[in-house]
Amino acid sequence: MSAVMAENTTALALRVNQKAAHLDELRLEAAPQPQPAAKPGFAVVRVCAAAVNPSDVKATLGIMPQAVWPRTPGRDFAGVVVDGPGDWVGREVYGSGGDVGITRDGSHARFLVLPAEALRDKPRGISMDEAGAVGVPFVTAYEGFRRSGMPRAGQTVLVLGANGKVGQAAVQLAAQGGARVIAVQRRAGPFEGFACAPVDVIDAREGDVAARVRELTHGRGVDIAYNTVGSAYFDAANKSMAKGATQIFISTHDRAVPFDIFAFYRGMHTYVGIDSLAMDCIASTAQLDAMREGFERGTLKPFPVARAYTLDEAIDAYRLVLSGSTDRVVLRP
Repeated sequence: MSAVMAENTTALALRVNQKAAHLDELRLEAAPQPQPAAKPGFAVVRVCAAAVNPSDVKATLGIMPQAVWPRTPGRDFAGVVVDGPGDWVGREVYGSGGDVGITRDGSHARFLVLPAEALRDKPRGISMDEAGAVGVPFVTAYEGFRRSGMPRAGQTVLVLGANGKVGQAAVQLAAQGGARVIAVQRRAGPFEGFACAPVDVIDAREGDVAARVRELTHGRGVDIAYNTVGSAYFDAANKSMAKGATQIFISTHDRAVPFDIFAFYRGMHTYVGIDSLAMDCIASTAQLDAMREGFERGTLKPFPVARAYTLDEAIDAYRLVLSGSTDRVVLRP
């Protein structure tokens, strides 16, 4: 086991000690954090950038029932290993986890303790800010496709809610796989995110989404419908699916939806549900590692980071994310 010295400044970690009814009552304490020592089988990462995800903020408000108290929030991270297995010390890493910042201390801190199995090299050619902001959206999108079958040439993938970060990641992964991509977003114009191939766009505000999908696919429908919104697009996605197609779900507004069993089994359809919180840091960083080559060759691109905050400014970052902003923001502990 080896270690490197961290910067000679006071290290801080955000701490949440109890649930808050709403954001105005949330108390984020920036507490001193001595550099921990890595126990056998673990590593200490000096966090350089950590995204603020909607789930991070919701977990501080007590919306995630599995969250423990007190703890340090933050699921995504990028940084440098400062203690642990000798072959990892000094290397730049990135990662995420459904346990990190939820059931154990997370990344909104100077130091993050992880199992050594969760260490993965940061992709070359992307910044720390960018690497610290890809985790939850790309892991969620990738896991959905892993469960449904990764998109490939000859398939058509429909992404509903393509303006959201998971939707944008799903579009990127489907395009990288060689599939034709149809993106449904609530705005006119071209697809607002990156994709390494052309993307057809449907403005959900303009008429019948399913009818437009059928038109674009000459009546056949799509092979995979990645529904990042849930109930709002449930009917349109079902009507857009080809025979033998799969629909992926990651969230919803309404828990109960009308379900036509006859159309389901006659269509030979499959539904896949994804809960990224169920994937710990070892599983999540393994998914990220599977995407590292795409980031390095440019067929996948990280999200632009709109702004970086210090830990002292964290409450401003949390408010921005909870307001529904689509900006990707990070903390720099």
